[in-house]
Amino acid sequence: MRVTELAGALLRETLKEGDLALDGTAGRGRDTQLLAALVGPTGRVHAFDVQPEAVESTRALLAEAGLLDRCTLHLRCHSEVAAALPAENRGKVAAAVFNLGYLPGADHAVTTSPGTTLSALRATMDLLRPGGRLVCVCYTGHPGGSDEAEQVLALAMAAKSEGWEVSVMGREAGTDRPWIADFKRRLV
Repeated sequence: MRVTELAGALLRETLKEGDLALDGTAGRGRDTQLLAALVGPTGRVHAFDVQPEAVESTRALLAEAGLLDRCTLHLRCHSEVAAALPAENRGKVAAAVFNLGYLPGADHAVTTSPGTTLSALRATMDLLRPGGRLVCVCYTGHPGGSDEAEQVLALAMAAKSEGWEVSVMGREAGTDRPWIADFKRRLV
Protein backbone atom coordinates (compact mmCIF):
# COMPACT_ATOMS: atom_id res chain seq x y z
CA MET A 1 0.00 0.00 0.00
CA ARG A 2 1.32 3.45 -0.92
CA VAL A 3 1.81 5.93 1.91
CA THR A 4 -0.88 8.23 0.49
CA GLU A 5 -3.37 5.34 0.55
CA LEU A 6 -2.39 4.48 4.11
CA ALA A 7 -2.75 8.12 5.14
CA GLY A 8 -6.23 8.16 3.59
CA ALA A 9 -7.19 4.98 5.43
CA LEU A 10 -6.11 6.50 8.76
CA LEU A 11 -8.15 9.63 8.06
CA ARG A 12 -11.21 7.56 7.07
CA GLU A 13 -10.85 5.68 10.36
CA THR A 14 -11.09 8.93 12.30
CA LEU A 15 -13.33 11.43 10.52
CA LYS A 16 -17.11 11.48 10.41
CA GLU A 17 -19.90 13.79 9.27
CA GLY A 18 -19.80 17.17 10.96
CA ASP A 19 -16.14 17.02 12.01
CA LEU A 20 -13.51 19.72 11.74
CA ALA A 21 -10.37 18.79 9.77
CA LEU A 22 -7.14 20.44 8.71
CA ASP A 23 -4.80 19.98 5.73
CA GLY A 24 -1.48 21.61 6.56
CA THR A 25 -0.08 21.23 3.03
CA ALA A 26 -2.89 21.56 0.49
CA GLY A 27 -0.70 20.90 -2.54
CA ARG A 28 -2.81 19.75 -5.49
CA GLY A 29 -5.85 19.35 -3.23
CA ARG A 30 -6.29 15.58 -3.05
CA ASP A 31 -6.08 15.37 0.75
CA THR A 32 -8.29 18.44 1.14
CA GLN A 33 -10.85 16.81 -1.16
CA LEU A 34 -10.79 13.59 0.88
CA LEU A 35 -11.20 15.51 4.14
CA ALA A 36 -14.10 17.53 2.70
CA ALA A 37 -15.87 14.38 1.54
CA LEU A 38 -15.39 12.74 4.95
CA VAL A 39 -16.65 15.67 7.05
CA GLY A 40 -19.76 16.01 4.91
CA PRO A 41 -21.90 19.10 4.36
CA THR A 42 -22.04 19.93 8.08
CA GLY A 43 -18.27 19.65 8.60
CA ARG A 44 -15.45 22.08 7.88
CA VAL A 45 -11.94 21.78 6.44
CA HIS A 46 -9.16 24.34 6.70
CA ALA A 47 -6.36 23.89 4.14
CA PHE A 48 -3.04 25.75 4.09
CA ASP A 49 -0.35 26.30 1.48
CA VAL A 50 2.20 29.04 0.82
CA GLN A 51 2.05 28.70 -2.95
CA PRO A 52 -0.76 30.45 -4.87
CA GLU A 53 -0.59 27.69 -7.49
CA ALA A 54 -1.36 25.09 -4.82
CA VAL A 55 -4.28 27.04 -3.38
CA GLU A 56 -5.75 27.60 -6.86
CA SER A 57 -5.27 23.93 -7.79
CA THR A 58 -7.02 22.90 -4.57
CA ARG A 59 -9.83 25.41 -5.15
CA ALA A 60 -10.41 24.08 -8.69
CA LEU A 61 -10.45 20.44 -7.55
CA LEU A 62 -12.90 21.20 -4.73
CA ALA A 63 -15.16 23.27 -6.99
CA GLU A 64 -15.25 20.49 -9.59
CA ALA A 65 -16.19 17.98 -6.87
CA GLY A 66 -18.85 20.29 -5.36
CA LEU A 67 -17.00 20.47 -2.04
CA LEU A 68 -15.67 24.02 -1.98
CA ASP A 69 -18.44 25.33 0.29
CA ARG A 70 -17.21 23.24 3.24
CA CYS A 71 -13.59 24.38 2.94
CA THR A 72 -11.60 27.45 3.90
CA LEU A 73 -8.38 27.82 1.93
CA HIS A 74 -5.51 29.76 3.50
CA LEU A 75 -2.64 31.17 1.46
CA ARG A 76 -0.45 30.98 4.54
CA CYS A 77 2.36 28.95 6.01
CA HIS A 78 1.26 25.86 7.90
CA SER A 79 3.09 27.22 10.93
CA GLU A 80 0.29 29.81 11.19
CA VAL A 81 -2.52 27.27 11.78
CA ALA A 82 -3.22 28.38 15.34
CA ALA A 83 -3.43 32.05 14.34
CA ALA A 84 -5.61 31.29 11.30
CA LEU A 85 -8.21 29.08 12.95
CA PRO A 86 -10.92 30.72 15.03
CA ALA A 87 -10.23 30.42 18.77
CA GLU A 88 -13.37 28.30 19.27
CA ASN A 89 -11.73 25.56 17.14
CA ARG A 90 -8.98 24.90 19.69
CA GLY A 91 -9.33 21.34 20.92
CA LYS A 92 -11.99 20.51 18.30
CA VAL A 93 -10.00 19.38 15.24
CA ALA A 94 -10.79 15.70 14.60
CA ALA A 95 -8.00 15.02 12.09
CA ALA A 96 -5.15 16.75 10.30
CA VAL A 97 -2.83 15.71 7.51
CA PHE A 98 0.54 17.00 6.32
CA ASN A 99 2.44 15.83 3.23
CA LEU A 100 5.96 17.21 3.55
CA GLY A 101 8.18 18.02 0.60
CA TYR A 102 7.33 20.02 -2.52
CA LEU A 103 4.35 20.66 -4.77
CA PRO A 104 4.28 17.97 -7.48
CA GLY A 105 4.82 19.46 -10.92
CA ALA A 106 6.03 22.81 -9.54
CA ASP A 107 9.33 24.35 -8.46
CA HIS A 108 11.11 21.68 -6.40
CA ALA A 109 13.18 24.39 -4.72
CA VAL A 110 10.08 25.46 -2.78
CA THR A 111 9.75 22.87 -0.01
CA THR A 112 8.53 22.46 3.51
CA SER A 113 11.27 23.08 6.07
CA PRO A 114 12.05 21.69 9.53
CA GLY A 115 11.46 24.92 11.45
CA THR A 116 8.02 25.74 10.11
CA THR A 117 6.99 22.10 9.95
CA LEU A 118 7.76 21.39 13.60
CA SER A 119 5.99 24.57 14.65
CA ALA A 120 2.97 23.60 12.52
CA LEU A 121 2.84 20.04 13.85
CA ARG A 122 3.05 21.18 17.49
CA ALA A 123 0.37 23.83 16.94
CA THR A 124 -1.85 21.28 15.21
CA MET A 125 -1.40 18.80 18.05
CA ASP A 126 -2.71 21.51 20.40
CA LEU A 127 -5.78 21.95 18.17
CA LEU A 128 -6.74 18.25 18.18
CA ARG A 129 -9.66 17.03 20.25
CA PRO A 130 -9.37 13.92 22.45
CA GLY A 131 -9.12 10.97 20.06
CA GLY A 132 -8.01 13.33 17.27
CA ARG A 133 -5.36 12.25 14.79
CA LEU A 134 -2.46 13.93 13.01
CA VAL A 135 -1.07 12.06 9.99
CA CYS A 136 2.28 13.31 8.72
CA VAL A 137 3.68 11.87 5.48
CA CYS A 138 7.44 12.43 5.34
CA TYR A 139 9.12 12.61 1.95
CA THR A 140 12.90 12.71 2.26
CA GLY A 141 14.06 13.01 -1.35
CA HIS A 142 14.27 16.82 -1.44
CA PRO A 143 17.07 19.03 -0.07
CA GLY A 144 16.57 19.19 3.70
CA GLY A 145 13.98 16.39 3.59
CA SER A 146 16.04 13.92 5.60
CA ASP A 147 16.68 16.49 8.33
CA GLU A 148 12.99 17.43 8.38
CA ALA A 149 11.97 13.76 8.62
CA GLU A 150 14.42 13.13 11.46
CA GLN A 151 12.94 16.06 13.36
CA VAL A 152 9.42 14.71 12.79
CA LEU A 153 10.63 11.36 14.14
CA ALA A 154 12.07 13.10 17.22
CA LEU A 155 8.74 14.89 17.72
CA ALA A 156 6.94 11.55 17.44
CA MET A 157 9.16 10.02 20.13
CA ALA A 158 8.67 13.05 22.38
CA ALA A 159 4.89 12.89 21.87
CA LYS A 160 4.92 9.22 22.79
CA SER A 161 6.64 10.05 26.08
CA GLU A 162 3.97 12.74 26.65
CA GLY A 163 1.20 10.13 26.43
CA TRP A 164 0.25 10.29 22.75
CA GLU A 165 -0.40 7.11 20.80
CA VAL A 166 2.25 7.26 18.08
CA SER A 167 2.99 4.92 15.19
CA VAL A 168 5.74 5.21 12.61
CA MET A 169 4.91 3.27 9.45
CA GLY A 170 7.08 2.46 6.45
CA ARG A 171 10.25 4.11 7.70
CA GLU A 172 13.39 2.46 6.34
CA ALA A 173 16.57 4.14 7.56
CA GLY A 174 18.99 5.05 4.80
CA THR A 175 16.37 5.24 2.04
CA ASP A 176 14.44 8.06 0.40
CA ARG A 177 11.17 6.17 0.71
CA PRO A 178 8.28 8.19 2.18
CA TRP A 179 6.92 7.14 5.56
CA ILE A 180 4.17 8.14 7.98
CA ALA A 181 4.17 9.41 11.54
CA ASP A 182 0.68 8.92 13.01
CA PHE A 183 -0.09 10.90 16.19
CA LYS A 184 -3.29 10.18 18.07
CA ARG A 185 -4.40 12.16 21.11
CA ARG A 186 -5.62 9.95 23.92
CA LEU A 187 -9.30 10.09 24.80
CA VAL A 188 -8.78 11.20 28.40
